[in-house]
Amino acid sequence: MKSRTIRTTCAGCIAVLLAGCLTACGGTDDAGNSRPQIGIDIPRADSDFWKAYAKYLQEEINDQQLGVLPPTRSDGDEATFTANVHSLAGRHPKSIVMAPQNTMTTDTTLSELFRANIHAISVDTEPEHGTVYMVVRTDNRSYGTKACEFLGKQLGGKGKVAELQGALSSINGYERSEGFAACMKRNFPGIQVIALPTDWKGDVASAKLQSTLAANPDLNGIYLQAGGVFLQPALDLLRQKGLLKPAGQSGHITIVSNDGIPAELNAIRKGDIDATVSQPADLYAKYALYYAKAATEGKTFRPGPTDHGSTIISLPNGLEDQIPSSLVTKENVDDPSLWANHAAG
Repeated sequence: MKSRTIRTTCAGCIAVLLAGCLTACGGTDDAGNSRPQIGIDIPRADSDFWKAYAKYLQEEINDQQLGVLPPTRSDGDEATFTANVHSLAGRHPKSIVMAPQNTMTTDTTLSELFRANIHAISVDTEPEHGTVYMVVRTDNRSYGTKACEFLGKQLGGKGKVAELQGALSSINGYERSEGFAACMKRNFPGIQVIALPTDWKGDVASAKLQSTLAANPDLNGIYLQAGGVFLQPALDLLRQKGLLKPAGQSGHITIVSNDGIPAELNAIRKGDIDATVSQPADLYAKYALYYAKAATEGKTFRPGPTDHGSTIISLPNGLEDQIPSSLVTKENVDDPSLWANHAAG
């Protein structure tokens, strides 16, 4: 499981971000006297999570009045990502915010940035090769652990759980799966976990869940590693088969998701799912730009607690700020601190 390729899941707002940022964010034209200091590549446009991230980036750029180059978008394609970063680097910013989807093939690109004295800030994904100034993400193993602990307790330590995994070659899918498996083995040996790799694809998840339900009519739990791509296909399938019963009703299948998007929070309110682990799209954007600006100012950081409730850890090739994530259930689903309660649903 060592090789990894990230395919996390975003859409909308991008056009506004791409079209409006240069003038709205203090950019300059080629003949201007000042040069934008920060480049940005938007990784994807195919889920609500990344859609929200793009919106929060724009808000932070405006609030902080940052000088930013016109952002690029790589749509999850490795070749496009590489071309975009090279294009941004050619404009000579001091830092570039990115989210490389293939974290095993970043060595050449990041090494070129390092030699050009351009600092790389990676969001959500942890490049395994090449120097990074800072990675901004959460501890993805904790996602799997929190989902496991909730499911295990809800099921009383017994039953069968289908785990709709992301790509095991991706660091996020790998770590969520690893955390979930270790927790289940350690704390809930009476629960049978049926692991279903999906490569972060909703249609693959639906097909594999359908086969699993046919072979295991007594399935009583589901873990969705990415609500942005798995939630709707899973709920549609359960509804079609008459298995989508409200929480608390006999026959309800306990469901825990990951992402914390508005659709998940609404599903918790309706009783369709029971919990999600909120991935902080707002804080990803805020601290990605915080570190991008810090890099332009020559600031350095050390491992340890931060002043914003997170912990910086050492990586073999840089540092990582592990932003906290929270478990969302019916008890706290209306918490105003959850980013999805301020995003369009």
